[in-house]
Amino acid sequence: MDLLAPVLQLVLGLGILNVWLLRRNQPTAYRGGGAPSLFEEFRAYGLPDSVFYLVGALKLIAAALLLFGLSLPVLVRPGALLLAGLMAAALAMHLKIKDPLSKSLPAASLLVLCIVLLALH
Repeated sequence: MDLLAPVLQLVLGLGILNVWLLRRNQPTAYRGGGAPSLFEEFRAYGLPDSVFYLVGALKLIAAALLLFGLSLPVLVRPGALLLAGLMAAALAMHLKIKDPLSKSLPAASLLVLCIVLLALH
């Protein structure tokens, strides 16, 4: 059980970095509105371009907090709270454009992992 929190921090932090830095321009089955990239996904939600950059920065900050939290545990709670809020907003956006529930699975999964991580801290 002592390893669960650090494993969750790694999964969440590295997962966000993967999506936002390595795979942001690649299509996936989970992109809202069938968008081919993250940028286009935000447009499918009807959001201004500035929100894409703001959310991206916030997700990278949350990922950094979770990863640095491996050495400085005081950073884990703010990182997990921030990421949980962003995942809740992502779920709302999928609902807004009436995506199939399957497209919400990554956001819902990350939200649950954040909640578990928060419960452990």
